[in-house]
Amino acid sequence: MDSAHIFALIDALAGRRVAVIGDVVADEFVYGRVARVSREAPVLILEYDSTQVVPGGAGNAANNVAALGGSALLAAVVGRDEPGRRLIQALHPRVSPRPVIRPAGRATTVKTRILAGGIHSAKQQVVRIDRVADGAIDKGTRHAFFRAAVAAALRSDAVLVSDYAGGLVSPAVVSKIRAELKRAGHPVPILVDSRYRLLDYHGLTACTPNESEVEQALGVRINDDTRVLERAGREILERTRMQAVLITRGSRGMALFVPSSPTVHIPIFGSDEIADVTGAGDTVMATMTLALAAGATFDLAARLANYAGGLVVMKRGTATVSAAELRDAVKRTRSSSRRVGSGRG
Repeated sequence: MDSAHIFALIDALAGRRVAVIGDVVADEFVYGRVARVSREAPVLILEYDSTQVVPGGAGNAANNVAALGGSALLAAVVGRDEPGRRLIQALHPRVSPRPVIRPAGRATTVKTRILAGGIHSAKQQVVRIDRVADGAIDKGTRHAFFRAAVAAALRSDAVLVSDYAGGLVSPAVVSKIRAELKRAGHPVPILVDSRYRLLDYHGLTACTPNESEVEQALGVRINDDTRVLERAGREILERTRMQAVLITRGSRGMALFVPSSPTVHIPIFGSDEIADVTGAGDTVMATMTLALAAGATFDLAARLANYAGGLVVMKRGTATVSAAELRDAVKRTRSSSRRVGSGRG
């Protein structure tokens, strides 16, 4: 793939708008220093340092869209509590929270990660505590969310659906949004990131499951077996009737499946010494969606998403990737390829 096409695509991302619809999580990171081992139990005592709250789930995807140069309309349900307030405040300036519904009395889902380390060492995750918003979402909130989601989709160049099993989005809801777009004569790419019910979504533009999600959905083990991978990717394509399926494989890179086309295997970008995979799937999905909104082919969009995914896993916590970082990564790859080529005799 000519790097000139990648650079042109990165430039084309600016100004594209994505409707990000679905489950938002408050990712809370509590940092501390290891003081000693407790005398009460064989556990570490941490001296508290700081707390950071950033948007996770659909919020992280929206922030990634904005960091890449696009803009996002975030349609979600967030509580009026302190985690919800801090989550909204942490959204990128180019993420509009106007479609966010904030019902009284509903808590925000919070995933708290406790990280510890010494003064001169990197902090590592010790434990994660999940506080999941429980209770059914009431009919009025669901209706308000659906109206906000449709309005956001009608104003956007693409739609990204984030289904973290929070009870807000579903295949039925997405089908209705798709029908509204068709009725309005506004056909745009619709991509879905579904953690637990990938096979229930049908007829959309693309999905980007990771390898473990594919294994869980199909009841298979892929590992290094490319034949199993090939069968799994083709089965996902057939059963979901997607236009494309991009399977992310961690240190093994990515595999792009498109009907009636050979599978494209994309090697991992960057080091395989990963620092943190938190939110990496959101980055890949955001990049893929924004690239398709800019008119990219599936192949080109997947390759750009591979750069973004390789960059974000080298960062700590829930992070984003900028357009400038993507350009620099492509330049480094091009320079490396030239050095390798010049060394051949």
